[in-house]
Amino acid sequence: MKKTKRQNIQGRRTRSQRKTWNLRLYIAGDTSRSIAALTNLQRICDEHLAGQYHVEVVDLLKSPQLAAGDQIIAVPTLVRRLPAPLKKIIGDLSNSEQVLVGLDLRPGKVSL
Repeated sequence: MKKTKRQNIQGRRTRSQRKTWNLRLYIAGDTSRSIAALTNLQRICDEHLAGQYHVEVVDLLKSPQLAAGDQIIAVPTLVRRLPAPLKKIIGDLSNSEQVLVGLDLRPGKVSL
């Protein structure tokens, strides 16, 4: 797959008007962690946000200046831009439960 400066992945549209999740995934080239993060994110979005998401993939090797806007210090990093508030998840997104809690798609477990 040939990467462009910015690559967009669009979730399928549904007939009902639901909120759209605006996500941005920062990666650094075609590393195994970048590919894993993209694959895991696609799976999570298809399973839990079908038709309600837009993902922008930013390759920082090609556009390093874009890291400053979201204050990216590590890659891969997922940034949830909408719905507010802005949230960040660092890593390859392999722990689905942690990603779902981080995106507020599942409530976190409360420790007593």
